[in-house]
Amino acid sequence: MTFRGTSLSLAFGLILASSTSSFALTEISWWHAMTGANNEVVETLSKEFNESQSEYKVVPVFKGTYPETLNAGIAAFRAKQAPHIMQVFDAGTGVMMGAEGAIKPVADILSMGGAKFDKSLYLPGIVAYYSKPDGTMLSFPYNSSSPILYYNKDIFKKAGLDENNPPKTWPEVWEAAKKIKTSGAAKCGYTSTWLTWIHTENFAAWNNLSYGTNENGIAGTDVELKINAPLFVKHFQELADLAKDGTFRYGGRTSEAKPLFLSGECGIFTESSGGLGDVVKSGMNYGTGQLPYDPDAKGAPQNTTPGGASLWVFGGKTDAEYKGVAAFFTFLSRTDIQARLHQVSGYLPVTLAAYEETKKSGFYDKNPAREIPIKQMMGKAPTENSKGVRLPNLPQVRDIENEEFENMLSGKQTAQQALDNAVKRGNAAIKQANGQ
Repeated sequence: MTFRGTSLSLAFGLILASSTSSFALTEISWWHAMTGANNEVVETLSKEFNESQSEYKVVPVFKGTYPETLNAGIAAFRAKQAPHIMQVFDAGTGVMMGAEGAIKPVADILSMGGAKFDKSLYLPGIVAYYSKPDGTMLSFPYNSSSPILYYNKDIFKKAGLDENNPPKTWPEVWEAAKKIKTSGAAKCGYTSTWLTWIHTENFAAWNNLSYGTNENGIAGTDVELKINAPLFVKHFQELADLAKDGTFRYGGRTSEAKPLFLSGECGIFTESSGGLGDVVKSGMNYGTGQLPYDPDAKGAPQNTTPGGASLWVFGGKTDAEYKGVAAFFTFLSRTDIQARLHQVSGYLPVTLAAYEETKKSGFYDKNPAREIPIKQMMGKAPTENSKGVRLPNLPQVRDIENEEFENMLSGKQTAQQALDNAVKRGNAAIKQANGQ
């Protein structure tokens, strides 16, 4: 189900009724989209918080994929049955920011709980993405991530590739993928989750290319897409060519490609750093590397942008409930909790203290790959092209891009046609969301 700008305005224009509880424990509902190893982390964190005090009880509820969770939250708000906390993926940030009457800024929530919000304590690239231009943080960055490269070391060795030297550029990925396929080391050389997030949004940022005008929507909602520029076209045509003989295997629009890598069907995989838990759990002999860049892009690599999701708080709740939410967010901000969350899940630590604690413990000396996503985001100061993408209807624009990519990968159109169509249709959708 897709919500357009006018529908969202109507949905979030309603006033949410206050809720009260007759129980001694104040229950805090938390809707999320975590599966597999990451769902286990959600359950563990909730249990630990609940056992750490006797006033509040956080109740986690799985609501499906990221887009499904966002749509479920919008529907619940319209029905005046919204949860206290909802996990919203990065693409939904613009949607939530446009719903000021529906949400309560996390900075205000923390203040209500007696905690003073200090943005200097958080990783700058993350807190900036989830904040208003004046610096007010609107949501709590629970599971921020960066796309990285994973590869199967056994498949690399079988194909005659150096298992200790992952490809660093896209041409190197294509060559390694071809060698894996032709050597018979695996049925497919390369696959990827989230083509829109990794191959358009982060491809733009990492190569310092414009995704769209107005700093990709950060500086204003009136955006025109720029993803049909020559380097994007070259990149996607190369993907389309590799798909013809199965060297590149398309899995789906979100994380559906993960089993292709975990099963050993494909040897190289680009995915969120937050996908690490499932890779470790599989028992695979794996390696990781930075997100590949295009050597033709001037100044590349630049910096990647935060993916994953943040926790948004709905308006219309009681002060007691907000104090419970504040207590939970304070718990999640603890250095020991953030350090463990980072080390176990592969997501980035939200606070600088957790990063420094992890570094001081020698964790990165033993696990150097775990620092890759942090260095990708913090290695260079962001440019106008690499602060992130924030559209009023980014989920819908991603759907449009995916439709065009799927037609391209099935041989129905060229990369130039696919990206031209995505720009034309995407621009029209953005104008509609802006009421133009």
